[in-house]
Amino acid sequence: MVMTEASNPSLIVVEQVRKSFPQPAGKGEHLVLKDINLTVRAGEVLALLGRSGSGKSTLLRTMAGLLVPSEGTVLSSGRRLQGANPDVAIVFQSFALLPWLTVLENTELGLEAQGIERHDRRARALKAIDLVGLDGFESAYPKELSGGMKQRVGFARAFVMEPKVLFMDEPFSALDVLTKENLRGEIDDLWNAGHFPSQSIVIVTHDIEEAVFLADRVIVLGSNPGHIRGEIAIDLPRSHDRTSPRFKAIVDHIYTVMTNPDAEVAQEILVTPTAPPTAKPESAFSQALPHARVGAISGLLELLVDHPAGRVDIYQLAERLRLTVDDLSPLLRAADLLDFATITQGDVSLTEVGRDFATTTILRSKDLFRQQVLTHMPLLASMEETLRQKQNGSMRSDFFLDLLEEYFPQAEAEQQLATAIDWGRYAELFEYDASEERIYLAASVEAP
Repeated sequence: MVMTEASNPSLIVVEQVRKSFPQPAGKGEHLVLKDINLTVRAGEVLALLGRSGSGKSTLLRTMAGLLVPSEGTVLSSGRRLQGANPDVAIVFQSFALLPWLTVLENTELGLEAQGIERHDRRARALKAIDLVGLDGFESAYPKELSGGMKQRVGFARAFVMEPKVLFMDEPFSALDVLTKENLRGEIDDLWNAGHFPSQSIVIVTHDIEEAVFLADRVIVLGSNPGHIRGEIAIDLPRSHDRTSPRFKAIVDHIYTVMTNPDAEVAQEILVTPTAPPTAKPESAFSQALPHARVGAISGLLELLVDHPAGRVDIYQLAERLRLTVDDLSPLLRAADLLDFATITQGDVSLTEVGRDFATTTILRSKDLFRQQVLTHMPLLASMEETLRQKQNGSMRSDFFLDLLEEYFPQAEAEQQLATAIDWGRYAELFEYDASEERIYLAASVEAP
């Protein structure tokens, strides 16, 4: 059942929050979160879903009071948050257990810090340990535990605090597939049975199926800077049946949204309508390239050629390749931008030029890649034109890096330049001399 604000009181409210961090060497501020507004309500599981760099962990830590917003307000239980949020406990990606303490002692840590008497904290810790299925391991040390058991201790340590809201920051990502599936299912069972020791859960994840399986609402975050693209109600009865057509339709739609930054969240499953997309920036250097190597793009297209009709469900493709959305998204985005493939309603299909690229000779594939890059990639077209205007056909790479740093943080700007050089070299637009840190027009490179 979809929760309503009237029947479920607000536990945490985020109002117009922005968060930025200073850049090194006095190069200004790096904006991580922009104009974030959201509400965490009692009786719901809320998922924050986004690719790496979308600021989802920063947002979680801001709501936890571990980071102070640069602008805006965070309210918890109706009070403005100042310092650590007493209403939340966090389960992190890393286990973070103290190796010299037993399971029981690790679970008691938070209560001990609060000054709870030994008898009371031990009783509460034993109850939490039993809840996560670790009874019998109270005296074990972390070195004796598997990864899944260590994360269960992390959950017990959070449960024992009896928080109003439990925050989970990618809690299953460090586990193997089977352990992850088992623990995720047990957490869902506890929530569905009404035995969960908190009124609400907020989970940060980049795993789309995980978000749809666990959550009542999914907030999709965009990147550069992190912002809310839309909000999706998971209108399925609990426990969410992953084999149902509705589950698959929601997953497919979110894959489409996540692999295309310009895609809108579908109105029929939208809780809060998204704002219309902003106009594309004018500068060629502000338009981000997907970080995908040409060989990987080519491999993806060859896989699509082998598939009947050259069309495949993105979710099934990810499962077949055992890739997360963070791994697959740059490849799909690159193929889409280069007009080698189209993405519609959760499916990816080859265009005519994409099929030609995937099946032709190496020399012709380079010609096709050059053609598509110059037509659809303003950054590379601008770099080539700049080199053509130079009498010696060369420029120091720092020149282009400085232009990119006007729009991206330093590390991202360096990645953008590396991707541009990789694509430009394959397309034979230009060459790069790493020892001199110079970029040359391909025609101006002298043969050895």
